[in-house]
Amino acid sequence: MSTRTSAAGSTGPAAPGPAGPPAARKMQPRHLVFMSLGSAIGTGLFVGSGAGIEAAGPAVLLSFLIAGTMVILVMRMMGEMAAADPTSGAFSVYAEKALGRPVGTTIGWLWWLQLVIVIAAEATAAAAIVASMWPGSQQWLLALVFISLFTAINLGGVASFGEFEYWFALLKIVAIVAFLAVGIAFIAGWLPDVDAPGLSNLTGNGGFMPHGWSGVGAGLLLVVFAFGGTEIVAVAAADTEDPGTNIAKAITSVVWRIIVFYIGSVLVIVTILPWNSESLSTGPFVAALAAARVPGADVVMAVVIVVALLSALNANLYGASRMVFSLAERGRAPRVLARKGTSGVPRAAVIASVTFGFLTVVLNYLYPETVLMILLNLVGSTCLVVWGVSIVSQIILRRRAEAAGVKLSFKMWAFPWLSYFALALLAGIVVLGFQDSAVRIQLVATLALTAVLGFAAWLLDRSAVRSGRQLG
Repeated sequence: MSTRTSAAGSTGPAAPGPAGPPAARKMQPRHLVFMSLGSAIGTGLFVGSGAGIEAAGPAVLLSFLIAGTMVILVMRMMGEMAAADPTSGAFSVYAEKALGRPVGTTIGWLWWLQLVIVIAAEATAAAAIVASMWPGSQQWLLALVFISLFTAINLGGVASFGEFEYWFALLKIVAIVAFLAVGIAFIAGWLPDVDAPGLSNLTGNGGFMPHGWSGVGAGLLLVVFAFGGTEIVAVAAADTEDPGTNIAKAITSVVWRIIVFYIGSVLVIVTILPWNSESLSTGPFVAALAAARVPGADVVMAVVIVVALLSALNANLYGASRMVFSLAERGRAPRVLARKGTSGVPRAAVIASVTFGFLTVVLNYLYPETVLMILLNLVGSTCLVVWGVSIVSQIILRRRAEAAGVKLSFKMWAFPWLSYFALALLAGIVVLGFQDSAVRIQLVATLALTAVLGFAAWLLDRSAVRSGRQLG
């Protein structure tokens, strides 16, 4: 946060982290907000929320409230650290300062691997949807076009990237707002020639909580991962002017948008449709609009989902490139990845991040039923590891800042109680996850990957110490 740990382990006031040359710092506050939303609002909301509803019934609203509370607290803590020390390494750098170099390196590489794998998944999924709507088109070629396009956008400079992501994310938000408007009109009986559902679906078919608290827990495991990606706002802080002020505005703005867009959308869906409706499995938004007799709802939502996927791809490529750039800058990755062009864009880092994406798309084309699913299972629970380490880092760094008398411009609420509450909540989610066989596989795979990366980071650190080589 506001302290820097030397190689010997001592602490003291820290200078701001590496934020890039002025030419690179063109990200505006609205770009920060919409990038975070662009990464988080994807198929987890538009498609995956249906599985959560089936598991918990209308009580999935409680699942979303719990998961949303978790994300809001984590984002506030990340915002505190990012405002005090804006750096493209974000939570990787903060973990390094709080818990040591091997931990920071591990978290950085873990998050990078997650993003580059998800980039491939998003390109493949978007291509599959477009191919289904465009007879005769080739899925692999569409995926290639998508990745190539967004590589060019990311190489073009921070300002052009931020503007593009702003408009892409705005399209998703407009779609959600339109959905909320139609849904409220339907529920209130304002639509012509359509019978209003009223509020009966919230308590009918077994009640508000048809599967009890176990259903809420199952729903929580399904929806918590939908919020993954919001942490990218901490990475982007280094590319904005006056990060101390802008990160605070962005975090505050994202918090209330999460509440409105996620919980509002799900509330509309469970009010319009019975929780056990078979149509939820094919797409809850499409099913709700079809019930309201909105013509062409399936086509409209297919387009929105493609936009959501490509927006997330764009944001994740940005995040991956900045994270591996930071790792290289600190000596945890090949130094060539720390080079920047005249526009301030780490082009080698962008190429490295997207190259893995190209490779996984090819593997998915050759082995569509195995490779990508194995990779996604490996990183499926990465957000929980990143959040957990970030919470611990914030607690440690905040205490150091207070002991050093450092005044912070943006603070976590009710420290340390809400920080400990967030940690306990996260621990509860992990324990709950081990009770579910599908989630247990993801958790074990992610923990195994984390352990492998951690051991490699420890070996790197020991090698540097023995050879007298200076790490950043």
